[in-house]
Amino acid sequence: MLHARDAREVAVVVNAGSRRGAAAVDRVAELLAQAGYDAVRTYPVLRGADLPRRIEEALATGPDLLVAGGGDGTVSCAAGRVAGTGVTLGVLPLGTANDFARTLGVPAGLDEAVAALVAGRVVDVDLGRVDGRAYLNVASIGLSVGVTERLTPRLKRRLGPLAYPLATLLAYRHHRPFRARLEFPDGDRDPLELDDLLQVAVGNGRHYGGGNAVSPTASIDDHLLDVYAIVRGRFTDHVSIARILKDGSFIEHERVHHLTTRAVRVVTDPPLPVNLDGEIAATTPATFTVERNAVHVVVPLGSEAARLDGPRAHEPTERYGA
Repeated sequence: MLHARDAREVAVVVNAGSRRGAAAVDRVAELLAQAGYDAVRTYPVLRGADLPRRIEEALATGPDLLVAGGGDGTVSCAAGRVAGTGVTLGVLPLGTANDFARTLGVPAGLDEAVAALVAGRVVDVDLGRVDGRAYLNVASIGLSVGVTERLTPRLKRRLGPLAYPLATLLAYRHHRPFRARLEFPDGDRDPLELDDLLQVAVGNGRHYGGGNAVSPTASIDDHLLDVYAIVRGRFTDHVSIARILKDGSFIEHERVHHLTTRAVRVVTDPPLPVNLDGEIAATTPATFTVERNAVHVVVPLGSEAARLDGPRAHEPTERYGA
């Protein structure tokens, strides 16, 4: 399938508990029917715990196109399930941050997002894994876990994207620094010992945290993980880092370590939870890997986020080892 319009069977899984999901279920089905899709099945998800089961129910019908409507956690769950299959993923940004949709260039408005989906083309993108668990954007340890714990559904509904800076300030006040050892299973780098850390993050995609960039060159289609670690400093240091999070240039700050690799194992003292695209779903020690071109996904026609170029898992890339 080269374009979304080529799909014969479409299944739509919508997280009705996401920020805009409850009102979107019927509207999405209506818009897809108007676009000429005759066989559209919808699967509302009322509780987060039901999401994997509803995705399985949707895939059991044999769709060509699985449309995931919700936040980044919903989309990552769907991406992990369709990775390596013949099913293409469509994305409707109905959550708070919608960072994967932002990376792909999907419009924020529901009607516009469906229109872009219908007219869109299919590309393949990388998928991150943490001990087998899938993520699309960023997996992180430290401060971001505290942020996620404070991003309650009520706070996100009331403040939308503004919930992120508020939750970050609350988490910062209670953060405890930690020690980490970064090991590289492929042998492309020497182990790295780091102390007094605020956060370690391993990026597969480009955006996280409501529009921040992992690095100026990070991409969902570069077949590498961008790893950064922030060393705790004075409050003014973190303010200066926060000011340049959007474009990713914070990786050049003196208190930030940054590197790229295909795989990294993170060991912390003490063991710590890992945040995967807004879901706390793993614990250190943990191994992070990238699954090259694993997910076929629809992007708007003008998107330059990725291309359709197949697995070619052993082809060297210019940035590898940079």
